[in-house]
Amino acid sequence: MIEYLIFLAISTATFTLFGLGLNLQWGFTGLINFGHIAFMTLGAYTTVLLSLKGVPLLFSTIAGAIVAALLGLVIGFATLRLREDYLGIVTIGTGELVRLVINNQELPIANTWVSGAFGVQSYVIPLNTTPSLFLRLLMIGVLTLLTIITVFCLWRWVKTARKSPSNCNNQEFFSGLIVGIILGVLLLTIYVAGVMGLYNYNPKAGLMLLALLVLAFVFWRLELLVKSPWGRILKAIREDEEIPKALGKNVFWYKLQSLMLGGAIAGIAGAFFAWQLSAIYPDNFQPQLTFDAWIMVILGGSGNNIGTILGAVIYFAYDALTRELLPKIVPLDVERIGAFRIMFIGLILMVLMIWRPQGFLGKKEELTLGK
Repeated sequence: MIEYLIFLAISTATFTLFGLGLNLQWGFTGLINFGHIAFMTLGAYTTVLLSLKGVPLLFSTIAGAIVAALLGLVIGFATLRLREDYLGIVTIGTGELVRLVINNQELPIANTWVSGAFGVQSYVIPLNTTPSLFLRLLMIGVLTLLTIITVFCLWRWVKTARKSPSNCNNQEFFSGLIVGIILGVLLLTIYVAGVMGLYNYNPKAGLMLLALLVLAFVFWRLELLVKSPWGRILKAIREDEEIPKALGKNVFWYKLQSLMLGGAIAGIAGAFFAWQLSAIYPDNFQPQLTFDAWIMVILGGSGNNIGTILGAVIYFAYDALTRELLPKIVPLDVERIGAFRIMFIGLILMVLMIWRPQGFLGKKEELTLGK
């Protein structure tokens, strides 16, 4: 049970990072990206291939993020001066193109060239060796501090939502309160599992701690960025790019920055995705992962970073519960159960689009769709 909770925590943190990159591009800037998986793929493969060559993991991960950002630069120069729908078309093709090229390309592995279809295995994973008792206790202390800070931020967020004039009605306040309680309970559950996994050392628990720390740092920096003048310009571009153009802003450059930064964040998520799997193959990076990220952003509310976290939590909670409970309730074989789960989450999205098109935490006045 503890190992499964740790696995869910790593998956949720990884795909929250992945979703935050998409939310920056789509939720804050209005850029349509249906090939977000391409950034994750390049980040994952760059990180593991460099680590196999002896490059330290920190520098390998940074290189993976840079390569993913450069892909955003290439896509941006090719499409951002055209209509928005061209960006969506190009990114769909790019996502599949990157996967197919890797699948058919020979990769430099273990001083030889191996077909990409055979995948990459036996690469270095962070915190894979059992640390001393002092270091384990230190890691537990870091996890405890991170949990306390997160609970405090959740409490402050609910308190701010109560005082905000735009959220003065009781329905909005109680929605925020319920979300805060749910996230708090899940956080404490993960904390208990993490403490036990770190004390009786499990390498996946160390990876979980690292993923949560990186997620906290990226979330913090993104919150500062989107509330800065730079972030306000992105929102203005999303609403009507002619207005910032009239004010003398270089709209193309701001769009390019958003696409590159979102791609770099997805590249970092790709590194964690590879470390969690311990072996990667081109088929691990199917287009479905892009649309999973879209589901998370839409569920939580585009243009809201906390909403992306909530969307990822809801998605993986749904995935875990239906994977365990549905076979006991619905008398179908494995293939039909998988199709049923996808169909059911599609139904949930349809109902959500009718009842609350802005997502659980999004603002209706900031909807990008239809503008």
